[in-house]
Amino acid sequence: MATIKQIAEHLGIAVSTVSKGLNGANDISEETRQMVLDAAVDMGYITKKMRKRDNKKVCVFVENMDYESIDQFGYDIITGFQKEAMRRKWDVTIIPTNLNLQTSEKYDTYMLKNGFTGGFLIGFTLHEDWIKQLHETSVPTVLFDNYISDNNHIGYVGTDSYEGIHDAVKHLVNLGHKKIAFLNGSKNSMVSQQRQMAFIQSLQEFSLEVNKKLMEYGYYVPDCARYHVPTFIENGATAIMCASDLIATGVVTEVNRRGLKVPEDISVIGFDDLPIAARQLPALSTIRQERSNLGKSAVLLLDGLMSEVSISKILLRAKFIERDSTGIVKS
Repeated sequence: MATIKQIAEHLGIAVSTVSKGLNGANDISEETRQMVLDAAVDMGYITKKMRKRDNKKVCVFVENMDYESIDQFGYDIITGFQKEAMRRKWDVTIIPTNLNLQTSEKYDTYMLKNGFTGGFLIGFTLHEDWIKQLHETSVPTVLFDNYISDNNHIGYVGTDSYEGIHDAVKHLVNLGHKKIAFLNGSKNSMVSQQRQMAFIQSLQEFSLEVNKKLMEYGYYVPDCARYHVPTFIENGATAIMCASDLIATGVVTEVNRRGLKVPEDISVIGFDDLPIAARQLPALSTIRQERSNLGKSAVLLLDGLMSEVSISKILLRAKFIERDSTGIVKS
């Protein structure tokens, strides 16, 4: 573990200059401050406050995900994280993130400069700058629905897609459905890829045809349904499974717009069990993620990583919830 003196010797500058750079003093240039921070990260420097076991300051970075109201997907995840962190007397900061922040500053530098001992990243896609940098980071970090396999400082928390999707497909098969479509989320998302694989595997287990015309990637928003539902119907789909409840609400709207009914003509299944699922007309059959427990599990995982316990992943179990949007296939 590097000291301030060693950083100063490495850079060939005064110890006082290094101290100013690490503590955000105003009387050195931004270029010098960045040089000090980059060297500190490279040399594994950790502040005294960050080393103290009873003084954990952690950050939740949120991107591409709504979380400010109870109906939004990220709300329960962050609330669960905050409640569990509070029990440990952690100081939690929530930071909405965008590509500008990622391109303007390195992840490790940002964490060191702001005194964060660990991070929880929600809503990031596979190809973003900070995700790429996590292959080399020494900052304990938990990813939601993303996975870095080659760094012991990184862990992954999520929901096992296979079990919930398998049970949903089984439910539809028992209702007589043979042509089941799948409207997925974003293609560059790890969890979308996992759900696609789980859906294909489930079809195969029930000896159903894997028809590429009945599988599409969209986005995790209702509007994507109007681009794909017509193709599904033209290719004989009697049921449409969706990678989120928001997508499913769009599917129901599009089915109705085309003069068909749910579930009489088309059965629809969502994923997540957001509060809107039960209020939807008809009430939406869905696959439940325990989002509050996902947030709590992220704290457990982050606590382990900060204690130098190399934990790879925590996966929670999903549960299929039957409501009114699925029915017996039309003969």
